[in-house]
Amino acid sequence: MHPASPGSTHTQKRKSNRVLKVFNHFAKLASTFTGHPAAFGLAVIVVALWGLTGPLFGYSDTWQLVINTSTTIVTFLMVFLIQNTQNRDMAATHIKLDEVIRALQGAHNALLDLEELDEKELEQIRGRYEQLAKVSRKALREGKFDTGCEELEQAPADEDEPSPITQSPPDAASATPAPSEHS
Repeated sequence: MHPASPGSTHTQKRKSNRVLKVFNHFAKLASTFTGHPAAFGLAVIVVALWGLTGPLFGYSDTWQLVINTSTTIVTFLMVFLIQNTQNRDMAATHIKLDEVIRALQGAHNALLDLEELDEKELEQIRGRYEQLAKVSRKALREGKFDTGCEELEQAPADEDEPSPITQSPPDAASATPAPSEHS
């Protein structure tokens, strides 16, 4: 079969998916094992045994090279396993948060997939939420509620940049007064 033929592409995808599944399975197992106290205990025992063998090998360069090389290799491989685990966990967390935002009445759907925005857009949105928090804390100090869901407005579009979502800041005077105990 020619490498560019559809059957060949399908076979390559199946092999790629199989390799990915095997890697993900191995990464999950390795993550579970290495995060267990027994793994730490095993590492301590290995280092202790290595240290105890020092006098047998005269604390030679080869003896030192064994631990240095071993720890370097293990560390190098663990970086990839840890990153894989963190990527999966973070993706799952984002999906769950996106579902919560999507499902909540009054939540701003513009915040879905926020992690895909660039740093400048994230800072603008973060600044808006910091302003909302400041206004809400002021409302609480004045005995008012700090709850509410304001409507989002689209910022004026700059031709070169996508427009981040903004909100006009509420003023503390418009915050709803908290009910008094005598009401």
